[in-house]
Amino acid sequence: MEATDGKPRVLDYMTRDVATVSPDDTVSEVAQRIAESDEHSGFPVTDGRRCKGFVTARDLLLADDDDLIFKVMSEQVLVAHPKMSLRDAARVVLRSGIQKLPVVDDAGNLVGIISNTDVIRSQIERATPEKVGKLTRTLENIHDVSATEQPRQVSLSELTPTQNRVYADELEGRAYELENRLAEPLVVIDNDGDLLLADGHHRVKAADRLGVEEIDAYVICLDEPVELGMARTAREEGLTTIADIDVVDYAQHPLVETVNRLQEYD
Repeated sequence: MEATDGKPRVLDYMTRDVATVSPDDTVSEVAQRIAESDEHSGFPVTDGRRCKGFVTARDLLLADDDDLIFKVMSEQVLVAHPKMSLRDAARVVLRSGIQKLPVVDDAGNLVGIISNTDVIRSQIERATPEKVGKLTRTLENIHDVSATEQPRQVSLSELTPTQNRVYADELEGRAYELENRLAEPLVVIDNDGDLLLADGHHRVKAADRLGVEEIDAYVICLDEPVELGMARTAREEGLTTIADIDVVDYAQHPLVETVNRLQEYD
């Protein structure tokens, strides 16, 4: 279930039934499990429920068959909290290049795992006709106008951004979605021919970098021009084209830890 603020959290998409290995398992035992699995190239290492590290097939390559996992596992492992926003978890996954991010509670117990596949699935699901309908009704109620919705392709060169920055690491995920035709449509407001980008700034920035000229969108058409707050904000911040959107790096999120740091709290 999503958080009450409407933002999906890691706990909404993580896998709760997690396959793990013990620090006292041998390299040969874990290697056999990886070889027999179609979906696992590594496992979280747990002692009871406590997450102690992560072991991958690469960690096993130069180890002896009888070596114990705690000797070869990685202890500097990024882990997320279940209440972390999924958007921020996506940035961590895409920036670090990892495939799976263990999820631990306040006590350091493993409660789930979030994968890059989960992240992509969540992003595809985010823009829905229902959410576009809710925005349409909100515009109608606030500005006392009528509006219609129509799916169509829009030219990137005609869009006016309403957000002044995007994150560099999230652009990688948006580029992947675009290249594999997984990207969700933009949400655009047509205000008397002025196409205001309401949602999808990372997608348009990634599309622009890929040389894409047009992109699918849910377009909300207002039947008469109105003064929109997002348009006023765009003017105040000097936003007129996609080139005006800054790309910034992402500082480490406060709900991202490493296993070593968690163990310092014991």
